[in-house]
Amino acid sequence: MDTALKLRLAHEKNEPLSPQRIDQCLQESLLVKKLTTQPLSTNGLANLFNLVGLAEIPHIEQLDHTKKLIDYAEAVLATSEGFSYTGKSDQIVPCYNAMLLEAYARLGLSHSSSAQQALNWIKHYQLFERNQQTTWTGSGIRKHGGCLNAVPCYIGIGKTVRALLTWREYQKSADPEVDQLIEEGLAYMLKHRFFLRLSSDTPISKYITSSAFPQSYFLSLTDLIYIAGKGHRLQAENTQPLLELLKSKQVKENQWKLEHIYSYTGYTSFETRRKPSEWLSALYPLWLNSHSESN
Repeated sequence: MDTALKLRLAHEKNEPLSPQRIDQCLQESLLVKKLTTQPLSTNGLANLFNLVGLAEIPHIEQLDHTKKLIDYAEAVLATSEGFSYTGKSDQIVPCYNAMLLEAYARLGLSHSSSAQQALNWIKHYQLFERNQQTTWTGSGIRKHGGCLNAVPCYIGIGKTVRALLTWREYQKSADPEVDQLIEEGLAYMLKHRFFLRLSSDTPISKYITSSAFPQSYFLSLTDLIYIAGKGHRLQAENTQPLLELLKSKQVKENQWKLEHIYSYTGYTSFETRRKPSEWLSALYPLWLNSHSESN
């Protein structure tokens, strides 16, 4: 098992590690080495994907490469309104704003002004239901097929709910407004049984039934299991099709493979598809055993 995964499992289980052990795990990880040897790019999306991947590994913010990416995000991707993959506030879209908000939370930066702007964008402009209107007028949401139209982009909703769940986990102080948005988002996703269209029993989007790690712009089965588990909706009736789907994809008892690897500069899959994924096979059971279940 790669030592980066050992760090993640310790975090998921709330098991404290000594600073010496943390340093050892970071230094010995082949995955960390692979992720931190990528050169800083002039492409905002490439740096975004690299940072989002790194953020899945606890304590990675200690490393120089991560610090350089954070500095880049602060200088280029953070705007006065939220995170934009182009660096222009007019181009803010829900999925990338949410992914960087989640990364910032994981990197211990949830209190930063950039993260707070991203959170405020969600509070003021994100839609979690159909036939509502947003007051956001940026051109990016129209350029990408209508992120906030009468039928809001489901990927944007899923990514935002995931980010808010992570933000709440890392943020130690309560925020009733975030709690309410999570509830609204989960209710909308439950209506869709997490991955199915309302009008038919067909998947909402491409790759939504595929396991992938780390996350990318598309909504994956991995995202949905994370959301259902961290959102305490595993016992809900409308979650059962999702759990049945995940069970059907086991290659062995509690073992799963990566099914899709996104191809884009800066994005690095943590593993290959040749054999069962250590990350998924370790994390799925933990997320499926989330405590304090409620419907």
